[in-house]
Amino acid sequence: MLSQEQITQFHQDGYVIIPDFKSTEEIAALRERAAMIVNDFDPASSASIFTTKEQEKKIDHYFLNSANNISCFFEEEAFDANGNLGQDKSLSINKIGHAMHDLDPVFSAFSRGPALANVAQQLGLQKPEIWQSMYIFKQPGIGGEVRWHQDATYFETDPVSVTTFWFALEDATLENGCLWAEPGGHKTPMRERFVRHGDIVTVEKLSDMPWPSDATAVPLEVKAGTLVCFHGLLPHYSAPNRSPISRHAYTLHVTDGATSYSPLNWIQRDASFPVSGF
Repeated sequence: MLSQEQITQFHQDGYVIIPDFKSTEEIAALRERAAMIVNDFDPASSASIFTTKEQEKKIDHYFLNSANNISCFFEEEAFDANGNLGQDKSLSINKIGHAMHDLDPVFSAFSRGPALANVAQQLGLQKPEIWQSMYIFKQPGIGGEVRWHQDATYFETDPVSVTTFWFALEDATLENGCLWAEPGGHKTPMRERFVRHGDIVTVEKLSDMPWPSDATAVPLEVKAGTLVCFHGLLPHYSAPNRSPISRHAYTLHVTDGATSYSPLNWIQRDASFPVSGF
């Protein structure tokens, strides 16, 4: 359960840090399952990379089809000049996404439970609905930058309700690419909207407000097992990982079913695969 001070911090700063939320055993089980998924992944099946730069130009069918299945994406710098992997496959994957929480029992167990349901309720989610899960590797040496963004860009609801549940599976530090956020930045406008029409994706600019700078942003250095929850309008980013140490993390993007979920969001569900909560 969150303290009143933690709830107040979430509403004031747009995020709250909850140490020791997941046990070493729970983390080990998730990491082992993620390693198995990567081991079973055939690189010849897709060379799709994940990048937050010029996204509408980099989106492909593999990415779009990942909305409701389990897919692996390479780091942007995973390949050499000849198109070959520059390191072992296990050290080349940027992330796994985007429906492990519904399709894999190990991920489902990690993603659900009374503790998470309680946190969601205390943060104001009346009817939590988990739309997306991502296992992020932030590989040593080549872990890609994730540019400044707001998660509401990808999960628009009226009113804004998307809340991110970000679990540190390893210590996240300045050296290995921890999150950065702007305290109070969730009170600023939504700057972009990620819109899907069939197989066409566009990023619509909504505001000219600049992204935060080092003058206003703060690093969120946390220990493994920590849960960070943040508001969908909170600007956040992470730098490239040039260190020899990875920074594994797992995220859930959750909206409130009491709000109106945009039919233009890139992930949609129907009666054959309904969205569910904690």
